[in-house]
Amino acid sequence: MRYAGSWMTAVDDRILEYLSEHESGSPTKMKREGPIRYSRQQVHRRCKKLAENSLINDLGNGVYMITENGEAYLEGRLDTENWQYIDEETEENVHNDSTEDTVTDG
Repeated sequence: MRYAGSWMTAVDDRILEYLSEHESGSPTKMKREGPIRYSRQQVHRRCKKLAENSLINDLGNGVYMITENGEAYLEGRLDTENWQYIDEETEENVHNDSTEDTVTDG
């Protein structure tokens, strides 16, 4: 189960899934090759928001790469509403100081 923050949209999961499967990608490439049924402009806007929230990195020239936080979200280990990691066995939030340092509120 994924723990999406209220700031997230459906396209965010598609972007993260694409970047998890590929080494990197641009909004144009994601739109052309991925399961994304949104405009390139919408994908670009959401990439910027995901980068602001440390789920992907902006490598420059419109190219993005998923971060460890992005992978943790996809795996259901990061709650992006409360910015806490989830204990996989109990599915309860666990405090993690490193999350506070690398993740910002959107």
